[in-house]
Amino acid sequence: MNYFFQALKQFADFKGRARRKEYWMFYLFYIVFYILLSMIDMALGTFILTFVFAIALLIPSISIAARRLHDTGRTGWWQLILFVPLIGFIVMLIFLVQDSHDDNEYGPNPKAVA
Repeated sequence: MNYFFQALKQFADFKGRARRKEYWMFYLFYIVFYILLSMIDMALGTFILTFVFAIALLIPSISIAARRLHDTGRTGWWQLILFVPLIGFIVMLIFLVQDSHDDNEYGPNPKAVA
């Protein structure tokens, strides 16, 4: 839960690096909250809660993905590959699961600092 709130605190910080654990824990809680809100929406017969939640966390999701890509030595602009159907998702997933690189132009290795 701490990783989720830390990502929200850095919601517009596209600089620096994010470890794998930080990235995937953010998305774990994102999905859990989204499922809970969608169940509430189904009970209410609306979809407004999930829509507001997704829009509110759009920028934090993009920023943590950019920091995760920085950790693998890539620029955050690689997220645009998601617009390529199917292959873009596979390539992005491979980039996001790779291990941290040593110190690079985006900062020191977060594993070494932790």
